[in-house]
Amino acid sequence: MKDISKLMNYRSDIRVVDATLRDGGLVNDFYFTDEFVKALYLTNIKAGVDYMEFGYKASRELFDENKFGKWKFCKDEDIRKIVGDNETDLKIAVMADVGRCDYQTDILPKNESPVDLIRVATYINTIPAAVKMIEDAASKGYETTCNIMAISGVRERDLEAALEILGQSPVNCLYIVDSYGALYPEQVQRIVDAYMNAGEKYGKKVGIHAHDNQKLAFANTIEAVGDGADWLDATYANMGRGAGNCAMELLLGFLKNPKYNIYPAVQFIEKHMNKLKEDGVVWGYDFQYLMTGLLNQHPRTAISFTKEGRKDYSEFYRELMVQDE
Repeated sequence: MKDISKLMNYRSDIRVVDATLRDGGLVNDFYFTDEFVKALYLTNIKAGVDYMEFGYKASRELFDENKFGKWKFCKDEDIRKIVGDNETDLKIAVMADVGRCDYQTDILPKNESPVDLIRVATYINTIPAAVKMIEDAASKGYETTCNIMAISGVRERDLEAALEILGQSPVNCLYIVDSYGALYPEQVQRIVDAYMNAGEKYGKKVGIHAHDNQKLAFANTIEAVGDGADWLDATYANMGRGAGNCAMELLLGFLKNPKYNIYPAVQFIEKHMNKLKEDGVVWGYDFQYLMTGLLNQHPRTAISFTKEGRKDYSEFYRELMVQDE
């Protein structure tokens, strides 16, 4: 049985990472107003959040800047317009996707940038490329994480090999990413154990980024905390791709460290997140996302179902079952 003290007490090593702009940006193509971003930044400071992820460092060669908001690209000057010199305890993060960024040129040395943390996102088959990016970011002075996406579809032996490779890199934190929202707490426990073994061997932290397709993002995050994960991703009002993520307000309410304060989160949701929904931005649990989660499939089909305004859930499930054969 899990040691209840790991849930009832607090660990000073816990780090809360706000991914609202980055994962939430996948819902509205990163079109957030500066007022929204500034309010989110100030809320994170008041709430005691440790890191705020501003978005992606996406390649401007691969992605048309006219088709996305600026947080798809996270230029340093745009971040500075929000945070200034960021003379606070809140650290700034961005995500760099393997194969979708020009990290050699777009990620400047840390002493020239407001960014503190580079989060390298990779699939299991691109781990060597991820290591190159991690090494580049570390050499420039950044903290780093490696976020292994679609972990629910990774074979155990492949995961062990990947963690062994990453353990020998300068990465600071190894991330479990349940991209499809397909995992159950019992599975999370086994995966965290594998990550913790590598983390303890090589001196790395372990983190989790959960999706809510089966309404288990919060439960899976709590499970990971109890199993030893220290870095926890969340978004306000669980805004994120498809079914969304672990809700920040749930996580802040659960964590016992008095540095975390749920009240600013409640205020921000009331004023800003509710307005996004009123303005027609769509995210959150629905049947179509449950179905892709149950079948351990990428939610892209469910996202299309949502955008098309379909309501024929049983037909959609039949299509997924045929596709899964």
